[in-house]
Amino acid sequence: MHFSYLRHPIAALRPRLLGRSPRARTSQTRLASNAVVKIPSEPSTGYLKPTYDLSSPPTTRTASTLALGEQYLLPIYARPPIVLSHGRGCWVWDTEGRKYLDFSAGIAVNALGHADPGVAEVLHTQASTLLHSSNVYHNEWTPKLAEVRVFFANSGTEANEGALKIARKVGKDRWAASTGNKPDDPACSKTKIVCFENAFHGRSMGALSVTPTEKYQAPFRPLIPGVDVGKVNDFERLQDLITDETCAVIIEPVQGEGGVTAADEQWLMALRERCNETGAVLIYDEIQNWDNPLANGYPIGAVLLRDTIASTMTAGTHGTTFGGSPMACAMGHYVLSRLSAPSFIAHISDVSKYLNTRLELLPKWFPDILQTDVRGRGLIRALGFKNEKHPGRVVELARERGVFLLTAGNDAVRLVPPLTVNEEEIELAMDVLEGSLGALQN
Repeated sequence: MHFSYLRHPIAALRPRLLGRSPRARTSQTRLASNAVVKIPSEPSTGYLKPTYDLSSPPTTRTASTLALGEQYLLPIYARPPIVLSHGRGCWVWDTEGRKYLDFSAGIAVNALGHADPGVAEVLHTQASTLLHSSNVYHNEWTPKLAEVRVFFANSGTEANEGALKIARKVGKDRWAASTGNKPDDPACSKTKIVCFENAFHGRSMGALSVTPTEKYQAPFRPLIPGVDVGKVNDFERLQDLITDETCAVIIEPVQGEGGVTAADEQWLMALRERCNETGAVLIYDEIQNWDNPLANGYPIGAVLLRDTIASTMTAGTHGTTFGGSPMACAMGHYVLSRLSAPSFIAHISDVSKYLNTRLELLPKWFPDILQTDVRGRGLIRALGFKNEKHPGRVVELARERGVFLLTAGNDAVRLVPPLTVNEEEIELAMDVLEGSLGALQN
């Protein structure tokens, strides 16, 4: 199916969406690339009122799609009554012709945005040559993408399940080496797993067992036993939390779903040292940073391992049907090649600095609503709210003004734009966010 973006009905709204709201004063800042961007001295008032009335009756096309979904899909998602039809770059359109700036990126997935021509070309080329072959056979793309010791999966959850399974086996092997017993001896005590508060590692039973949030775990207990829960950046408890009975420690350097809380680098170093002391395998869950965007929306996951860890795994100890397919790895190879280009890295540095500079103004302008600090790193950012009812409302207000945002944890709004985002799109998103906060405050 072909879409003509320039002729789309929403094109008539583009001037309104991209128009600059009036400001009394602005200052300037210089980015690493020497580009100069304007920094406002007061919040935008251009988006205090909604751009779209999302409560208006939908067209037949939209209504029939929503009705089919309600009739046949498992009702596990709370979604707004809009149906997306297509996208381009950082923008998406719905079946009503409304246009949105996507600062959710498919929950930190679409690193190169929507309908990227290069991604589309790789999909077309690989689908017309070899789509799937299973892991019974080699294919050209899997080792090209790897170039380190790796296990390819289909999702971040599956990658975490694989990492936990491998760590459990390493723990048994290390216990056996230290005691002289066999690894499968029921007396083995090195089987415990450590995770941390507000973590989100997935929804399958193993990953869910190390996602210590009541609303996720309660309906599915009993879960996997032997899981100890710590607190991120708590230096004092590391000694008692991680012991000789710990086989695995799983941590998100930046907790995405848990509120975009970044772990302190010194604490991560102390965590690494404690794992070394006890022989525990340290698992960095980088799903939102790497697994999710690795193939720009095509399902893939990966577990990267040191050789000392990988050596425990032999033929038959683990496997997957679809993981490491020619299509997934061709896509991953293309996306990773784009993202690792020096010019692209410089672009990310520039736009992330601008985004953070704009975000840091908001707690000063809306002190009654927002917590003091901007959370996260790079282009995974969040604002903490003093009232836990406000994040969901701000996401709704922004959507009515043509921008997609996400909630995170109980008290935050998350911004995860495609990595191709430019300064003009960040300016618009910030103007809309400022207008949404202003509308909430009023």
